[in-house]
Amino acid sequence: MSRFTRYANDHWTAVAPVLALVALVLTWGRALPVAVVVLVAALLATAVLAAVHHAEVVAARVGEPFGSLVLAVAVTVIEVALIVSLSASGAKGGETLARDTVFAALMITCNGIVGFSLLTGALRRRVAVFNAEGSGAALGTVATLATLCLVLPTFTTGRAGPEFAPAQLAFAAVASLVLYGAFVLTQTVRHREYFLPVTAAGEVVDDEEHDRPAARHALVSLGLLFAALVGVVGLAKVESPVIEDGVEAAGLPHAVVGVVIALLVLLPETLAALRAARRDRVQTSLNLALGSAMASIGLTIPTIAVASIWLPGALVLGLGATHMVLLALTVAVLILTVVPGRATLLHAVVHLMVFAAFLFLAVSP
Repeated sequence: MSRFTRYANDHWTAVAPVLALVALVLTWGRALPVAVVVLVAALLATAVLAAVHHAEVVAARVGEPFGSLVLAVAVTVIEVALIVSLSASGAKGGETLARDTVFAALMITCNGIVGFSLLTGALRRRVAVFNAEGSGAALGTVATLATLCLVLPTFTTGRAGPEFAPAQLAFAAVASLVLYGAFVLTQTVRHREYFLPVTAAGEVVDDEEHDRPAARHALVSLGLLFAALVGVVGLAKVESPVIEDGVEAAGLPHAVVGVVIALLVLLPETLAALRAARRDRVQTSLNLALGSAMASIGLTIPTIAVASIWLPGALVLGLGATHMVLLALTVAVLILTVVPGRATLLHAVVHLMVFAAFLFLAVSP
């Protein structure tokens, strides 16, 4: 019996997304008692695990790097919808919501997910091995997108403050789409081999050569994956008032709310990346991490640029000095990690310490 036939018998992975969606419909926009909040949190965690399961089934059917792309884009699209809905509702801190969410996603993916994935790979094989060509191309694209969309607004003079003028925002949106589209073309068509896992000897491992689930099973998993992700993001929003109350009660900055929600939303990708690293597929983990960072900018900025026509208030995209330092440090460390195509325990610890610095400074700016 193949592992995908065995997966079909895991009925809870089909039930969990449905229960999450039902809970989302019943709780959206309502004040919840403590018992219901705990139940929603449990359903959210179950939906995360179900999303990881279905993402693995889809990835096994379509092969790498398509599988990583499906999960990254699915999470990002739903996350963008959440940002737009919160901004349109006039939520507190709405003018900086897109910037804070995108930057938190960058730090979580490029330091948190990368760090934990490399740590898992290095502990398992002493040295985590991946394809430097593919990871380097992804890093270059992420760095360019982050600079164009998050750093430049702080220094442009078309508008007072860290904002783009309308023409500058339109250029950033078009540039983001072009860069993301060019990367997806490179990743999936022209140089797909650069994004496949490699062995310690440097041999490419093509997942298409291995056992694959049936097409019908993969299509069902794709639908359940989207249902699970909608449930995860929606229930994270349902939990956000409780998070906000806790943050305010603790006297923490409001930006911490965005960080916590981003951590919840990115849980499926984090778990999927760690499971890939445990199977000696560190390249798949990096595809997930850097692809998610790229999609977070490349899809969010164009959407927000269009939505800003009717959204209330200003759109603040420029990072402050502290966050720019963290971004520069992240890019520098990633370059030193990616270029050799091999990473040790030290590389993992460095990334995790940068991630820890981001979390600490979010709480104590």
